[in-house]
Amino acid sequence: MKADPVDAPRILVLASGAGTNLQALIDASQERDFPGKIVAVGCNRPNAFALERAAQANIEHFTVDHTRYDTREEFDGMLMAEIRRRNPDLILLAGFMRILTTDFVRALRGTLLNVHPSLLPKYTGLNTHQRALDAGDSIHGTSIHFVTEQLDGGPVIAQAQVQIAWDDTAETLAEKVQAKEHLLYPIVVKWFCEGRIQLGSDQVIFDGQPLDQPMVLPDEPATAGG
Repeated sequence: MKADPVDAPRILVLASGAGTNLQALIDASQERDFPGKIVAVGCNRPNAFALERAAQANIEHFTVDHTRYDTREEFDGMLMAEIRRRNPDLILLAGFMRILTTDFVRALRGTLLNVHPSLLPKYTGLNTHQRALDAGDSIHGTSIHFVTEQLDGGPVIAQAQVQIAWDDTAETLAEKVQAKEHLLYPIVVKWFCEGRIQLGSDQVIFDGQPLDQPMVLPDEPATAGG
């Protein structure tokens, strides 16, 4: 059953670049049984294509240009004001390339999710695909996690894995991982909007029970919400 549009959880997405994960979220949100509504998209770069994706979907969008602020605190203060103006229930980081201040993250605790291109806790930060290759890993992937004060260190909700082939490069591995992100992120957002996941004191609560390890995207994505 489609959630009442008036009562559906309000989702705000923050992006910095092309917005491919944003597009996957937009596409999912337009499905008849999706329980949430994307009400706004915010960017820190005025030329980000994510803004065009939002416009094409008739979603309100705004820019807080980080180059116009002298400190992270000033930028985060303006970004928070824009977020509060839209009153979202859930804020999604989708390729949002800014390190957020502790006060910002604490204020949004439990409502802020991020997608990260590695199997956390492996490879926090940048250049995750090359680092996986350099380490000789056979498995790589992506993680969806609650955002906390520790960079890429919040409790992980779900992960999806990819095999690393002998001839993979950082670029081909990025494509594999991104395809998994486009499947996994909408599933986790759906769980959140349905009230199935919450952030406890230090771990994910899934269907009322502490989650000892991240959920893993099955081989058949269609069954992942079951």
